[in-house]
Parts: sequence; structure tokens; C-alpha cells
Amino acid sequence: MGKTILTIIGVVLAVWLAMTLIGALISMLKFFFFIGLIAVVVVLAVTAVSKMSKNH
Repeated sequence: MGKTILTIIGVVLAVWLAMTLIGALISMLKFFFFIGLIAVVVVLAVTAVSKMSKNH
């Protein structure tokens, strides 16, 4: 009986750990996506400013 309970607890903990890791990975990917989006906006702004200054 004790072995069955420990097996069930182990499975529950393994599922909890897997869900936690999946959540952390998704959160990290969203963070990197937003950092990349900000970097693209900065590059576009710098490019636009430099092209404007060359025209004048």
C-alpha cells in the first residue's frame, strides 16, 4: 500500500515539475520575443534617423 501511495505522489510531482518547466520555457520565449521586438524597433528608428540626416 505504501509503495502505491509513493508511486502516485511521484507521478504527481513529475507532472507538476513538467508543467512548471513548460511554463518557464514559454515565459522565457515570450520575454526573448519582446526583447527582440524592442531591438527591431530601435534598429528601425536608428536607420530612419540616419537616412534623414544624410538627405539634409
